[in-house]
Amino acid sequence: MRMPPLFTLLAVALFGAGCSSQDTRPLPRPASVDVPRFMGDWYVIAHIPSWPEREAFDAVESYALQPDGRIRTTFTYRKGSFDAPFKSMHPVGRIEKEGAGAVWGMQFVWPIQAEYIIAWLDEDYQQTIVGRSKRDYVWYMARTPQVSPQDYQAAVDRIAAMGYDTSKLRRVPQSVR
Repeated sequence: MRMPPLFTLLAVALFGAGCSSQDTRPLPRPASVDVPRFMGDWYVIAHIPSWPEREAFDAVESYALQPDGRIRTTFTYRKGSFDAPFKSMHPVGRIEKEGAGAVWGMQFVWPIQAEYIIAWLDEDYQQTIVGRSKRDYVWYMARTPQVSPQDYQAAVDRIAAMGYDTSKLRRVPQSVR
C-alpha cells in the first residue's frame, strides 16, 4: 500500500534522525493525569513544530476519549495566515499502561506511533506542555487562545529547564475569539 505524500512527510518529520538536544534526562510529568478532565480543546500557544505545523495559525488540538480507551484527536489550523482555510489532521492517541495518564502514543500513520508526554500540567487543567524525550518537538497549550505575558514566559522557562532549545520555539498566532 502506498502512503500519501503528506503522511510520508509527517512520518519523516516525527521520526527522522537528529535531535535538537543531547539531553537524555526523562521529561518531567505530573504524578497522574485525570484523562477525562484533559479532554477537550487546547489552543497551541507556542511550539517547536513538526513539519506540517510550522506555519500554523489558529492551531487547536481537540481530544475526545472513546469507549475503547483510545483518544480521538483533531488538530485544526490555518496554514500561513488567518485568512487561509482550516486544515485538519486526525491522529489517534493511546494511553500507555505506565505513566499514570501522562504518557500517550500518538499514531499519525499506521503502524508508527509517536511518543507524547504531558510534561507539565497546571492544577486547574488550563495550561499544559506536551513534549517528546528527544526534545525535538514541544507544544505549550492553553484552554484559551491567549495567555498573559507572565504565563508565557513561565512556560518558556519550563521548556528551557526541560532541555529544549527555546530559540526554536515559535509563538502560534491565534485570532481573538
